[in-house]
Amino acid sequence: MDDALIEKLGILADAAKYDASCASSGAKPRRGGKEGLGSTTGSGICHAYTPDGRCVSLLKILLTNHCLFDCVYCINRRSSNVRRARFTVEEVVRLTLGFYKRNCIEGLFLSSGIIRSPDHTMEQMMLVARTLRRDHGFAGYIHLKTIPEASPWLIEQAGLWADRLSINLELPSDHSLKAFAPEKNGGTIKAAMGQVNERILEAREERRRFSPAGQSTQLIVGADDATDRSVLETSGTLYQRYGLRRVYYSAFSPIPEASSVLPVKPPPLQRENRLYQADWLLRYYGFTVEEIASGGENGMLDLGIDPKLAWALKNRERFPVDVNRADREMLLRVPGLGARAVDKILSARRHARLRMEDLARLSSGLRRSRPFLIAADYHPTGGLTDRLDLRRRLVTPSSQLSLF
Repeated sequence: MDDALIEKLGILADAAKYDASCASSGAKPRRGGKEGLGSTTGSGICHAYTPDGRCVSLLKILLTNHCLFDCVYCINRRSSNVRRARFTVEEVVRLTLGFYKRNCIEGLFLSSGIIRSPDHTMEQMMLVARTLRRDHGFAGYIHLKTIPEASPWLIEQAGLWADRLSINLELPSDHSLKAFAPEKNGGTIKAAMGQVNERILEAREERRRFSPAGQSTQLIVGADDATDRSVLETSGTLYQRYGLRRVYYSAFSPIPEASSVLPVKPPPLQRENRLYQADWLLRYYGFTVEEIASGGENGMLDLGIDPKLAWALKNRERFPVDVNRADREMLLRVPGLGARAVDKILSARRHARLRMEDLARLSSGLRRSRPFLIAADYHPTGGLTDRLDLRRRLVTPSSQLSLF
């Protein structure tokens, strides 16, 4: 690898770190075969940590950090005084194959600033994926960041070669998008999401390949004055209307020479974590945005406890729940019980009435669940409404870890 390419890689890999939506979950298992190269599995692959804690190995870079747009929250905005670089299609292909052969990566996450035009940029990214697949038989994971202003035909071509497409909405409201990213249009972004969703559904029905791992987006948290409630309302709408596989939340990070409209300090990192937990409740646990938001104050989630526990403490009259009689929906609302544990409970109770020792084998979160449950040999004493110190008893105080 020559010095010029190494220098470009340093600039464009660093510039890509602000994009959180790079998990590779959802891709179907695939191998390159004797004449091909690479492989992918459904569990995920990339040198980054996903929100659920898995370590995966993607080469995560920008095609270029030159950009025609001047989004005030972006380090690569047109007016930013940063070092610029640009890869050619051939250089990205060479880097991807080279890192794969060294066993450093198993896939590629490729995004880009807008150069020349949205169509030109989208075409270059699509050519990277097509060259890897068609000319080199690369079967590893490929995630392409889609340019919503680009031609629908180019976006469809990208979906033929990529495992996942993503279109970043960036901000939760059209008002914020107009104020912080005047060249972007919320309607255009959502129209592109709708187009991709239609093609994904058509491909599944016709049993052909098009972005098999679905599509995702990213929302920046803390750059504007949006509350957690409004962020989650936007996420809920995106899931329902456009069939998104995932919404990623990225805590705003202050940038050099920033606009005066941006906050000086980043939001608490715990806010990003709570939004991921709330998103999980929204997708898999049957909670509504209103229910999740009701656990906090003024539209913001409680940073001190997870959203499910916050809701339970605000709705103590719904507990305790009889583990031998409650339906799945209510068991999913018990703090400490995950979806897998609930399914195990439902299966086990068909054969016998469950006792606390049974629950201890079925769930690792029994300490948190105990005050909210009734079992065959257990009933919490005093009642939840009488235990004003319940929150303190359930939450382990944070402490500074020692290195020695």
